[in-house]
Amino acid sequence: MRPDGRSNDELRVVTFQRDFTDMADGSVLVGFGRTRVLCTASIDDEVPRWMRNTGRGWVTAEYSMLPGSSPERIRRRISGRDQEIQRLIGRSLRGVCDLEALGERSINVDCDVLQADGGTRTASICGGYVALHDALTRLMQAGELTGHPLTDECAAVSVGIVDGECRLDLPYVEDAGAEVDMNVVMTGSGGFVEVQGTAEGAVFARDQLNLLLDLASAGIAEIVKAQRETLSSPPPARPSQ
Repeated sequence: MRPDGRSNDELRVVTFQRDFTDMADGSVLVGFGRTRVLCTASIDDEVPRWMRNTGRGWVTAEYSMLPGSSPERIRRRISGRDQEIQRLIGRSLRGVCDLEALGERSINVDCDVLQADGGTRTASICGGYVALHDALTRLMQAGELTGHPLTDECAAVSVGIVDGECRLDLPYVEDAGAEVDMNVVMTGSGGFVEVQGTAEGAVFARDQLNLLLDLASAGIAEIVKAQRETLSSPPPARPSQ
């Protein structure tokens, strides 16, 4: 039995609260168990200098853990870990976005961890996708896009080996002592975007790797279902500011 009573192939409770804030073009509070991440998508009508006059847009991300998000206060700074995670989020979201259909505009997806209990980077990708989807839908509603640039869903989940067992969606208490820690990013159609896996001591076998990927695939299918349900209706129109 896992510390929180789940079976090894069971996700924590996953929630998406759309339009958690009023100012961003897309805003989602995503929850994975006790982990909470605020994801906002902001549209800019310009692209980075190196992309000007290419006819293509850009999607990027920023990630940070806010003070009070963990038992020990997090300093307000961008660490090397933060940079690695925000690059992962940006790569993942660009993997399902037609940048030519986006046109020469940029969208920045900010992922701010309000409460961390493991899986913050994977929760950021899941919530970031929903925030990005809403921001792009609002561009379509405004007549600025003729089609939706997103070509597929994007979701992620952690898996690992703890006490010799392959487990899905690790909270911090499991992640901190895992023999193997892995993060998997996939599309809604089942393609892999990125796999990050590390043995934290003893090596792991090929059949264990296969089981971890199977667990991740099944978990991501559940997350994508929740994303689809959340996005089944368009975002409400914003009042004029």
